[in-house]
Amino acid sequence: QLQASGGGLVQAGDSLRLSCAASGRTFRNYGMGWFRQAPGKEREFVAAISFSVSNTYYADSVKGRFTTSRDNAKSTVYLQMNSLKPEDTAVYYCAAKFLGGSAYASDYDYWGQGTLVTVSS
Repeated sequence: QLQASGGGLVQAGDSLRLSCAASGRTFRNYGMGWFRQAPGKEREFVAAISFSVSNTYYADSVKGRFTTSRDNAKSTVYLQMNSLKPEDTAVYYCAAKFLGGSAYASDYDYWGQGTLVTVSS
């Protein structure tokens, strides 16, 4: 089970940190991904972190502004979002993939419920 939190309403240029807490599985065996879905748009890849050496991957649209990290002791993955833009407004989802990581939503095994991020201009 994945529980995402930390969303909210912020202004352009502000920062937010999303958290995704996992339970019920061996967290360290799962690569974790972040996706987002804006109103009227398809779900898109944001970031991912591998299960082993914590390699990270980012969509071009967020590279240099967002950072994902994980704390295996707390079974939690984070998405630090800086310099937020109105186009970052979306519901953000975390997802888990057993022994892997991917930029494709269909590759993930488990999904959180999503947390809404709204960035005003």
